[in-house]
Amino acid sequence: MTKFLTRTLILAIVSALAFSCSGEKVSVYDYDNILDISYTPNQVSRAGGWFSDSGSWYGFTVPEKENWVNGFCGPFALDLYVRRWVSDAAVKVCFADEDTSVVYTPSASHYYPGELRIEASSSEGEIVQSLVYLDDCNVLLQIRAGRKPLKCFGTFRLPGTAVTADGNVLKIAHPRIGKMSVNFPKSFSLTVSDSSYTAVSWASENVDVILSFNKEASDSSYPVFVGNASEMRKKTALRWNGYLKKIVRKDMRPDYSRIAVKAVVTLIANWKAAKGDLIHEGVVPSQGVGYFMGFWGWDSWKHAAALSRFAPEVAENQVRAMFDYQTPEGMIVDCIFTNSKGNNNRDSKPPLAVWAVSEIYARTGDAAFVKEMLPKLLKYHQWWYKYRDHDANGICEYGSCDGTLIAAAWESGMDNAVRFDSTEMVANAVLPSLSETSKMSEASGVPSKDADTVAWSMNQESVDLNAFLAYERSLLEKLASAVGESLSPDLPSAASKLCAGEDYRRKIADYFYVETPGFFFDRRLDGKSITAEGTEACIPLWTGIASKEQAEAAHKIFTDTSKFDIYIPFPTVSADNPKFDTEGYWRGSTWLDQVYFGIEGLRRYGYGKDADRFTREVFDRLDGLTGAGPICENYNPRTGAVLEAPNFSWSAAHLLLLYESYGK
Repeated sequence: MTKFLTRTLILAIVSALAFSCSGEKVSVYDYDNILDISYTPNQVSRAGGWFSDSGSWYGFTVPEKENWVNGFCGPFALDLYVRRWVSDAAVKVCFADEDTSVVYTPSASHYYPGELRIEASSSEGEIVQSLVYLDDCNVLLQIRAGRKPLKCFGTFRLPGTAVTADGNVLKIAHPRIGKMSVNFPKSFSLTVSDSSYTAVSWASENVDVILSFNKEASDSSYPVFVGNASEMRKKTALRWNGYLKKIVRKDMRPDYSRIAVKAVVTLIANWKAAKGDLIHEGVVPSQGVGYFMGFWGWDSWKHAAALSRFAPEVAENQVRAMFDYQTPEGMIVDCIFTNSKGNNNRDSKPPLAVWAVSEIYARTGDAAFVKEMLPKLLKYHQWWYKYRDHDANGICEYGSCDGTLIAAAWESGMDNAVRFDSTEMVANAVLPSLSETSKMSEASGVPSKDADTVAWSMNQESVDLNAFLAYERSLLEKLASAVGESLSPDLPSAASKLCAGEDYRRKIADYFYVETPGFFFDRRLDGKSITAEGTEACIPLWTGIASKEQAEAAHKIFTDTSKFDIYIPFPTVSADNPKFDTEGYWRGSTWLDQVYFGIEGLRRYGYGKDADRFTREVFDRLDGLTGAGPICENYNPRTGAVLEAPNFSWSAAHLLLLYESYGK
């Protein structure tokens, strides 16, 4: 057994022990109302988050108490291309002898990890309902009312919806969303009027209703549930309690454990099964925002690293999903969707794929997965040096395939960062065989004589990119060694010219380090440093390529209360920069991936007390984090107020990783 394999297995065991709670029972019911997703659909707005599980492309909310309907709101079709409320509540419930207009008074609503529950009553008594996903296409609605006869009803107002009854099965069809069915017990009789239905049973029984969806709108037949709902319900409960057992630490404050559980809930709610042109399952950035309903490159690597802790199969497929669209040259495209016509092929994203695979392998020991991914990872690593190294000096630049600066900024992931304010583009590679449909035009800002250019670079070399690549190089070698393969002859020759091993890593750090003020900066191709202090300087510490002396100098800046050590630490640009903007996206707002890189970079170099202090400040101060508020895309570093998209996956991923390492 190689040293790397031994080390990774030891890490996996240590991690498992840390998250096992030493055999103590962990229950989803310890985490009531983990998120507030109360929302009753209207004509004006959509919810910011839904209850979804098992990779489903449909979501539900609990009704608002001040606008109560006695049923779970939804389903809502989550796909970018068909985002619609199928119904305000597909199954509303009352007692059989009541009119459907009767007003129910809510007494409680609950969002547990993996389950919704609502309780409401009329003069006839109380009805308790719960909602659980059996898999990605089937949802179990359990209705309990003291075994009194019940009536279910609902309306499907989406124009173009056809509603029919087939015995005890309600069938719903919409040309864009597709077909679904609602399966009532055989004791129920159904009547349909236009887009509404009523299902009544005079039997005294507990009622289980199954809502079934087709994954693809093009499926011609109605879905039919096949399976044992009771057994599948138990498996869902075991799966969720298994998630929590793997991640909850008994030595942590309960409110911090709640954050970790919320992170898991966020990731699983954003989990989406393979569909359309998405060949493998994965996690979207945020189901609360339509344009985020796809998979992004560096988002996927971050999601996979966190998922490896509790859902490793999903983590592996998250990686596969992006590599399904690897180009012949080796590039991983920016983002992919259920309709591949919407994919962004103009740029890539920072190279964290090897890190993601290493994190998965450290917890699974799945050598077959490593062997499957290794040649693809190597090809992607080589791509950077072939298509993003303008002067062939072994130091790469962010760039684009269409010559535009905006796409190159997207490739960095830090779209409008201050360090790019004076950046220009330079042309790299030319392919005469490029098809006419891919060529740029004069209107695109690229001269026609350069129409066949397929690789462009910024005129600056970025410290984070090259620190990632140096780290990736060492991880590739370790992974290859662990599974009995050798990659040395295939590693990019330009990088090899610098030097090998630790010397190469240190050379990269030295290249971007500026003695005064003692920090890491991007460099122009002419050698001039771009001295805007930003969180990209965290990456040499996180990847471990910085010297002890360099890390010590950077630590002083990271703990300067006029720069990065502010109310919420690690704003994306130093707070004393004239361009610092607390709500400026990558120009001052706090992103939790950067917080993670900064904190863990300091921890790596022995600054554990500062790392833990920063973690506490994040956990304690971000708006809504320990309560029922969502985990968001980014935050105001002066106040902790939320800024962009709610229920954001990579923020959740990094909170989970920070929780894991706190105090260690």
